[in-house]
Amino acid sequence: MTFPLPAPMRRALDLAAAAAEAGEVPVGAVVTVGDEIIAESGNAMRGSTDPTAHAEMVAIRAAAAKLGTSRLDDCTLWVSLEPCAMCAAAIALARFKALRFAAEDPKGGAVVHGARIFAQRTCHHRPDVLGGIGDEEAGVLLRRFFAERRQRG
Repeated sequence: MTFPLPAPMRRALDLAAAAAEAGEVPVGAVVTVGDEIIAESGNAMRGSTDPTAHAEMVAIRAAAAKLGTSRLDDCTLWVSLEPCAMCAAAIALARFKALRFAAEDPKGGAVVHGARIFAQRTCHHRPDVLGGIGDEEAGVLLRRFFAERRQRG
């Protein structure tokens, strides 16, 4: 049985697809307070020439600016790919209430793989984490993107 995706994850996956169309790695992120989307972004590293412009980082910055605070403790971050170490650390520092992600990233992820940032003794805040929401669609986007890159050489 297939269930409809939560609206914020649907939006994150749409942002990931748009990022791929723009030549960026297909990752999208959405920040919500309750049911309201307050910030969103797709990956923007190439377009902005900013190596920190991961979808999560851009969305976190926009949410903090919108709320006027660095503490996003009433917020949930929805992202199409398991966050890397940089993004996971930012999620902890921003004190997100929850993290929801689609596909796991065995190579670069740092939540359930790699550094496992939230499991470290030095991590002062751990959001509620749930992965696998929309993982099939996210996986297709990522595999297609990298297959096309390999074909181009």
